[in-house]
Formats: sequence, C-alpha cells, structure tokens
Amino acid sequence: MTAPGPLDESALKELIAGELAAVRDRSLGLTTGALDEAELTAQVSPLMSPLVWDLAHVGNYEELWLLRAAAGIEPMRPEIDDLYDAFEHPRSERPTLPLLAPGEARAYIATVRSKVLDALDSVRFDPANPLTSGGFVYGMVVQHEHMHDETMLATHQLRTGAPALLDPPAAPPDGPVAAAAAGEVPIPAGPFEMGTSDDPWAYDNERPHHLVDLPAYYIDAEPVTNAAYIAFMEAGGYDDPSCWHPKGWEWRNASGKRAPAFWSRDGGGAWLRRRFGRVEPVPAAEPVQHVCWYEADAYARWAGKRLPTEAEWEKAARWDPVAGRSRRFPWGDAYEPGRANLGQVLHRPAAAGSFAAGASAYGVCRMLGDVWEWTSSDFHGYPGFRSFPYKEYSEVFFGPDHKVLRGGSWATHPLAVRGTFRNWDYPIRRQIFTGFRCARSAEGAA
Repeated sequence: MTAPGPLDESALKELIAGELAAVRDRSLGLTTGALDEAELTAQVSPLMSPLVWDLAHVGNYEELWLLRAAAGIEPMRPEIDDLYDAFEHPRSERPTLPLLAPGEARAYIATVRSKVLDALDSVRFDPANPLTSGGFVYGMVVQHEHMHDETMLATHQLRTGAPALLDPPAAPPDGPVAAAAAGEVPIPAGPFEMGTSDDPWAYDNERPHHLVDLPAYYIDAEPVTNAAYIAFMEAGGYDDPSCWHPKGWEWRNASGKRAPAFWSRDGGGAWLRRRFGRVEPVPAAEPVQHVCWYEADAYARWAGKRLPTEAEWEKAARWDPVAGRSRRFPWGDAYEPGRANLGQVLHRPAAAGSFAAGASAYGVCRMLGDVWEWTSSDFHGYPGFRSFPYKEYSEVFFGPDHKVLRGGSWATHPLAVRGTFRNWDYPIRRQIFTGFRCARSAEGAA
C-alpha cells in the first residue's frame, strides 16, 4: 500500500490495521533477534539514539496522535512524554535518560497498539476534520514509524565490534540487470506541477500544489556510481579546494575525511566498505552511498556540473509532458513492486541499470529508491505553506542550515516516499543512506 485511495471508511480501516501490523513487525525485527539488552540500550554514535529509545518513541508518538488526538482517550503514560520528545532531548543525551528497558518498551508499545485497534472501530474519518479525513493521522503515524525503522537501520550500520545481523540477498529480485542508461537526459524549459494538494497522506511540506517554470537543463540518467566517485578521488578531488564549497573545504580539513563513510583500503590499495558488519569490495556499479552534501557538491563541481535543485529533480521525476501533468511516482500514479529498490529488500543500492521499468516519463532512471539524493536546495516551505498538524515536523527546520534530499533509499518503505516527498538534513551528514546525481544548465535543451 502507498496511499489510501478512494476507499470507503470500512475498507480504509482494514487497510490501516494491516499497515500498522506490517510496520510494527518491521520495527520489532530491528530490535530483537541477536540483540541483547546492552546492545539495545547502548549508543553506537552521538548522532543516533539507542535502539530502545526509537522503539518506545514510536509507541509514544502513536499514543499521542492515535489515542489522545484522534480517539480522545486519556493519556496512558504522561510521565514518559518528555523522555520521548525528540525536541526536548537531543540524541547525544538520550542514553542518560531513565528510558524504558527493552521489555518495558515492548510491553508499552503493545498496549498502545491494542488500544489503537480497539478505538479504530469508533473513530470517524470526518472530511471536515483534517486530522482524520482520509485517515491522515493514521498514515502520518505509520510513515513516522517506517522513518524510524530506516533510522534504526542507520544505527545498525554504525555498529562496530559486533556480529553482522542482516543477511540480505546477493542479487536484485527483478532478474538480470539491464544496460545502464548512459549520460544525461535533457529536460526542456517550461512549467510543471510541483507538490500536491490532494494526496491524502502527504505531509505539510509537500503542500500546496503550485506551478514552477524552469529553464532547460540536463540531469544525469542514473545516480553517480562508486566507480565514478573513485575517479574523482583518484584525480585528487579531495585535495583540490577549487572543487569545494568554502564551508565544505572547512569540513574536509576539520574532519580529515578523504572517502565516503565506511570505506577503507586493503593492503593492495583496493577500496573496501563495511556494510552491516561485513567488509566487502566496493561494488563499482552501485550508486555511491554515505556521502555528505559537501562531498556531493565537490564531485559535481569537479565533473563540471552541479547538484540539481529540488524543483529540477521533481520535474525530471514526476512530470509527464505528453499528459501535461505530474505523476505520483516516476512511472505512474500507482506503486508497483519491481520498479524501484525500496522496502529494505536488498539492504544495499542496486547496480546501475537495475529497475529500468521505474524510469520517469523523460527516461530518467531510479529516482525512487537506492539512495536519498542530495539537491542544491535549502529546505523551505512552498508558497502558501501552512504548518499541520504541528510546527515541529517541518517548519522549525526551514532555512539555510538544512539541505533537501529526494527519492528515498533502499531502506525507505514504499508507503513513506513518493515523488513529492521531501527529506532534509545538515550538509555534513553521512550516516544516512545518501547519494546524488548531477545536473547542468542548458540553452535550448529539447
């Protein structure tokens, strides 16, 4: 499922109950198994929460919105609200809080879920109430939990000194890899429809729909690969200040970074990467992953290009010039498995040329899945933006400190991404599953 669609209330409730169950199975799968209590309560990096915090947080968020706000039920555990408020306590200090132990956290979120399902029968999806209309608040909670599951995967990737826990398949599920689309795709000048006003589960920052008129440009047909990024490294890209944004050069000098996160060299000079506890050769044909915005920007400058704006990214992904309208996904309005590397199936980006059936109307490939793609844009609201249902989801992050990412990664659930979805982060972040593609301006591209 990727959106509720035109369902009657009974069918929508059945669908919501199924999605609540599916996302909880995913969350528990990331916090059980071989992990003991010490590993669940440990902080593997000051950038991340202990896994047990994420687990209890999704339950507390569910209680706040589906029991208290949607169903009008009295608080279950008001004394823990502060502990699991992401704006009250930064990640670096969460291990010092009196958090629920793993067993307590599982019991708490199970009780919340039981009450949510009991209350779902009596909740009305009133079109006049934007919180419940179309099941919005339920979609918000399911997407929120999927986002935290992706965050927990990033925490697993940061773990060191522990056995590997994830054992994904070695090959894509869609058969032989096609020949990779080469080079760039021209996008003609003209207006397109950006954002949405009618997607029932879209967030406030995706709204409202508006026209954006862009000059002609070119955009890469595929994300930048490891092989291409190694060429940048071997050409001295990390040592050439002319390639770097001034703040990026400061970051490079202060951090000492000279390669993507989790990369190292073997005795013969070949590049290796650590992926969920396993060390393996860097696959040349996969999109480069775990690079920050400054690294992506430096590569683009070295290549004589730039990062696309998020409007350029969205037009290339969504606009159908024949139909004269934007699609929900690059390939159409309905999600179809096998068209994108989403949903934690491979636990890695797929090789260039994979998922060719997911190309956009312009023929731009893999704009959903594989890696979150950095854009050049700062995170701001669209014209006519209205914060809903709370400012802390989007509005408090607006400004030049955060860069926009688009498209989702292999770890993103299909329900939690679409052509309008906007992610954002600081330009120094590398622990998330990020990559990029390049663009350049053009005169008269057709």
